[in-house]
Amino acid sequence: MTLLSSEEMNEVFSRWQKQNPSPESELDYVNAFTLLVAVVLSAQSTDKGVNKATEKLFKVADTPQKMLALGEKLLVTYIKTIGLYKNKAKYIMGLSRKLVDDFNSEVPGDMESLLKLPGVGRKTANVVLNVIYHKPTMPVDTHLLRISPKIGLAEGTNPEQVEKSLLSRIPEQFLVNAHHWILLHGRYVCTAKRPECKKCIINDICKHNKMEN
Repeated sequence: MTLLSSEEMNEVFSRWQKQNPSPESELDYVNAFTLLVAVVLSAQSTDKGVNKATEKLFKVADTPQKMLALGEKLLVTYIKTIGLYKNKAKYIMGLSRKLVDDFNSEVPGDMESLLKLPGVGRKTANVVLNVIYHKPTMPVDTHLLRISPKIGLAEGTNPEQVEKSLLSRIPEQFLVNAHHWILLHGRYVCTAKRPECKKCIINDICKHNKMEN
């Protein structure tokens, strides 16, 4: 595969920054806890579907204590439209209990602590660290995994490889917002089935690498 040069990397992110100076998560949330819950719910689900379910849920359970008071059975009634909702309900109750018991009901701001929470993997932890704590992390979801090598932003065939490559190659001044720009590009422009290459603002720089999947 062909990777972008450092100059090309700078140009790509400069264009994305100019187009969207302050990108934000498309998941709706009101605090660190609700973002954490939303990200757990978003696994193998769309942000739109999650937002529809959490609109009512977060009005009654926006803290770990309120979630525990709600209980798993009632939680399920709010999220049953979301894929894998039964497992996710168990994770949410488990992480709520862990937050209350071990973290003074606060969502921790470090990777090691976040990974101790039920249902929280590296990608979820990276989203929380980036969106809530503004740390230059790189949550690699299906979009980033798919398009980063294709464009030439990074190399790797699994999330951790792509994460490491992106963190080492993206210019420091763009790192905090970088994953939002790549995600939005994959979601709305460089789509899996019908990429909008003619509308793409980095088409002249993209390496158009042919990826196996």
